[in-house]
Amino acid sequence: MSQICQVCGKGSQTGHNVSHSKRHTPHTWKPNLGKITLKLAGGKKTVVLCTRCRKTLSKPVVTKKKKS
Repeated sequence: MSQICQVCGKGSQTGHNVSHSKRHTPHTWKPNLGKITLKLAGGKKTVVLCTRCRKTLSKPVVTKKKKS
């Protein structure tokens, strides 16, 4: 499974862990990804999404009312 979200493009980040003695050790942070099956007009498709995109897609669509 790839380490990149297919919607927002979030991927791995690199940096250093810094201990109390200020010693720097390399570290990689990976996004929280998971597979989800989406129903599209042509059928079903499995995509890899981060948790933020999954939460956003699960929200109901709200339409704004126009003032008259």
